[in-house]
Amino acid sequence: MKAIALKAPGGVEQFEYIEIEKPSLSEGEVLVQVKAISINPVDTKSRQGKGVYGRIKTERPLILGWDIAGVVADTKSDQFKVGDAVFGMVNFPGHGKAYAEYVAAPANQLTLKPTDVNFEEAAAATLVALTAWQAVVHNAKVQSGQKVLVHAAAGGVGHIAVQIAKHLGAEVTGTSSQKNKAFVQQLGADHHIDYHNYDWVGHGAEFDFVLDTIGGENIDHSIEVTKPGGTIISIPTGINEHVTEKAKERGINGYFMLVKSDGDDMAQIASRLEKGVIKPHIYETYPFSQMAEAHTQQETGRTVGKIIITM
Repeated sequence: MKAIALKAPGGVEQFEYIEIEKPSLSEGEVLVQVKAISINPVDTKSRQGKGVYGRIKTERPLILGWDIAGVVADTKSDQFKVGDAVFGMVNFPGHGKAYAEYVAAPANQLTLKPTDVNFEEAAAATLVALTAWQAVVHNAKVQSGQKVLVHAAAGGVGHIAVQIAKHLGAEVTGTSSQKNKAFVQQLGADHHIDYHNYDWVGHGAEFDFVLDTIGGENIDHSIEVTKPGGTIISIPTGINEHVTEKAKERGINGYFMLVKSDGDDMAQIASRLEKGVIKPHIYETYPFSQMAEAHTQQETGRTVGKIIITM
């Protein structure tokens, strides 16, 4: 089968198309014939030697990717049968090996794809949807009537988080550039903030929950607008000691969250996809032969929604 290996950390020139045997299955796994793959910031960071590269750097061949949607071709699990259409985030933050025609995946990390959702949409609702779901539902436990701020609301995690928070009955504010204001509002956001030169200090502390998908000084901005007793969850960089102290001084809970593969959560996401509560936005679709181009686009930081690879 075809796969894409990473020869060494660096630029897209480090990708190498290879032919390898289909993976063998362990008990509890299924073999998925991949139809679509989703690309995330962690993919490009790991390719560069950051992200989760340190966890998987000794693997050979080292195959990036975690988000898949496809058809079960073989099984050593009672959970799925051959021919089932499934999707999920595989073995994150370990070695997912998703950049391949076939992927061996733990059955308990997958769920059935809704009939009316295509493979591209399903692949787009994996890592970002799990991140948003685990942050908003499990960790922040957002309730109806609460005020929620989602940074980078036009991005992968952000655009799903807005939809989930609105579904839970929250009053949602999303940040983005002015050009993406209409998109953020279409997602259901009640209010929009153009992050360019915004006066965070003068805004006032009004949010019960802030989801930070940017990191850096943005965490300080988040502290300025979070209520005492509120929560900030940072996805990309974590909360450093200085910021944690500052948050505690104001009675704010601030912490880093790393998404985990979870088939039960995927089933919850599948249900919301089926009902139209969550609808991922696909910015651009590339064939498997253009993985380098897909990574290059992801690295621009200007992708609205998701980038998808089709097999």
